[in-house]
Amino acid sequence: MTHEDSDRLVHDPHGGMPRLLEIMARLRDPDTGCPWDIEQTFATIAPYTIEEAYEVADAIEREAWDELKGELGDLLFQSVFHARMAEEAGLFTFSDVADQMSDKMVARHPHVFAGESRDKSADQQTADWEAIKAQERAAKAQTRTLDGVAVGLPALLRAMKLQKRAARVGFDWPSTVQVLDKLQEEAAELVAAQETLSPDRIEDEMGDLLFVMANLARHLGVDPEQALRRTNAKFTRRFNAVEDALAAEGRRPDQSTLEEMDALWTAAKAREKADQ
Repeated sequence: MTHEDSDRLVHDPHGGMPRLLEIMARLRDPDTGCPWDIEQTFATIAPYTIEEAYEVADAIEREAWDELKGELGDLLFQSVFHARMAEEAGLFTFSDVADQMSDKMVARHPHVFAGESRDKSADQQTADWEAIKAQERAAKAQTRTLDGVAVGLPALLRAMKLQKRAARVGFDWPSTVQVLDKLQEEAAELVAAQETLSPDRIEDEMGDLLFVMANLARHLGVDPEQALRRTNAKFTRRFNAVEDALAAEGRRPDQSTLEEMDALWTAAKAREKADQ
């Protein structure tokens, strides 16, 4: 592509995916690109990729549909960035990424693309999906039960995935009651640990407790990441209400007592429940 053609595409408001790919190539050009973009590596960009994925989730959770388009664009750009660096290293191209994903989706949906019956329950389709993924892992020589569960996942999500994999081969508590018993056991161990153990051991016990909490969420059919995001949002709303009430009196939280803030918190909580 000539420089003139490149300029024309870069400035074409309807250039679509080819425009974005060309912009990325120009940003990474070692002679004329952006110094910051040129310096980046897979490792330095990965945290931004994770951050952008969370911002997509945040926009959806807030039902901020006017923001979602931009957040999805930011996430797409992360894929384009990684693919461009891979192309420069001779590993693969963006087209390879798209082709591999398309092949994967076609292979995993034989009831849509290969003439198989769609007359299956959701549970049967899930079982078929997992069987196909197991075949894919086997083709990659991932033969252990827990192989392929990404280390970089959020810890609670990875805990859920590890537990689901183990449960498929029968390594699971048969009932929620036993999970609750284990939760009480781990909580008691953490209480004891804070008095006698090192910070490292306390962290270890805290991890055990959180792992069992993730297992409890799985048994209850709850997404622990979503549950905690929901509680974070609730805490933010209520604490903001506390700050607003104090501000109406010309005060800040650090100029009030815990008892005052607790009373305002209780009032905010009551208003929320009355509105539900």
